[in-house]
Amino acid sequence: MNIRIPVLAASVVLLSSPVLANDLTYTSQTLTPEAAMQVVQGAMKSCRDSGYQVTVAVTDRTGVPIALMRDRYAGAHTTEAATRKAYTAANFRMDTVDLAQSTEAGQPTSGIRFVGQLLALGGGLPIQAAGAVVGGVGVSGAPGGDLDRACAQAGIDVIQDNLDF
Repeated sequence: MNIRIPVLAASVVLLSSPVLANDLTYTSQTLTPEAAMQVVQGAMKSCRDSGYQVTVAVTDRTGVPIALMRDRYAGAHTTEAATRKAYTAANFRMDTVDLAQSTEAGQPTSGIRFVGQLLALGGGLPIQAAGAVVGGVGVSGAPGGDLDRACAQAGIDVIQDNLDF
């Protein structure tokens, strides 16, 4: 008896089963453009109220930009910095201040700072819904990363109640 035929038949059955097909895909959540704009506007308002001219960027969960707004007098460099902070927060799923501290010179992970779009400066935060990262926000232009961070948090606060379903 040829053993290849039963093995081949069993393989076809296993590969065509719905359980295996479901294991080959996944579903994830990310922010809508409307939610991203609410975060941008909330962060921008917070910074303006404090007297800062900034740029605010929001990305999806993978770091792809969804929304960006630059205030009138924010420096030209702030668009790139805000976008990179949001990208970094979304991809590392952490506050960019924490990433900056863990990748300082002399740390075993310091080399990560040289990877592409990453920017380990304060002002980037992940946006979470039910414990999962659904986006990132980055702010640049306030006089310090801690102030950029405060504005980013204010933007998240605008939508957080709706994310905590």
